[in-house]
Amino acid sequence: MTGHHAIDPAKAFAAYLNVRHRLPKMTGRGGASQAAFADITAPFDLVLFDAYGVLNVGETAIPGAAASVRALRAAGKSVAVVSNSAAYPKSHMMARYHKLGFDFAESEVVTSRDALLQRIAAEPELRWGLMLNPNVALGELATLDAIVLTDDPAAYDEVDGFLLIGADGWTERRQTLLEAALARAPRPVFVGNPDLVAPRENGLSLEPGWFAHRLADRMDIAPTFLGKPFPEVFDLAMTRLAAPVAADRVLMVGDTLHTDILGGRQAGFATALVTAHGSLAGLNVDDAIDASGITPDFIVPHI
Repeated sequence: MTGHHAIDPAKAFAAYLNVRHRLPKMTGRGGASQAAFADITAPFDLVLFDAYGVLNVGETAIPGAAASVRALRAAGKSVAVVSNSAAYPKSHMMARYHKLGFDFAESEVVTSRDALLQRIAAEPELRWGLMLNPNVALGELATLDAIVLTDDPAAYDEVDGFLLIGADGWTERRQTLLEAALARAPRPVFVGNPDLVAPRENGLSLEPGWFAHRLADRMDIAPTFLGKPFPEVFDLAMTRLAAPVAADRVLMVGDTLHTDILGGRQAGFATALVTAHGSLAGLNVDDAIDASGITPDFIVPHI
């Protein structure tokens, strides 16, 4: 199977529960107050948005989202995107946002790809095998000594480590080749997108985190995750602000308890869970909060 694998929200949520032990610990509990988005933003100086499920579903803007971002700017708020979308170059992402009606500047968009590149810059110079659609431009990744992994078994043995960046086009054969190569010779695995799933027009797609946790479940390896809910991407977003903002004046808005809400709370931010379009769409949100033990400050249908 090529393209995006599809999965239903109940199965995706169960998968997040199964990998909870590899995610950060929960710090504090929110109040889970039901509210309209416009009614909760006044106390905050900075609003951080997840992308998929909050601003867009696949290549489609969520109605009203761009207007909400503009209203925040008009009210004097700072805004930024903190996304686990790592599969495309920043230029591609900026073109998409502008096409969908959003006015984000490049400095306002921070992704797990950024966090990954920052992290591996500290590594020895290695040759990397990339989980990435071979038809997508490498962009910032072009500076690496790297090859995109496809169906050639030899390629998996030629590299010094693996970067799991985009799962579009990833197949069971390629996953099997990756597992076999790691069994023969354990090497570093860095995950540029910790998401298990992402909302798209035809359902939830499987993302690199899904395949990374599968590696960890089946083999004696511990992938390094870069992106929400882990702290590096939030730290990076805060360092790119024009002026410092205290953590308690930041609101993180996302659709996924185990990435956006957990990561935002660990960073000391207030959190708002969006329910209408994302990974929990169609599920009982109160039950999901109880099962996960991850409680947002606010629950909003959309922004």
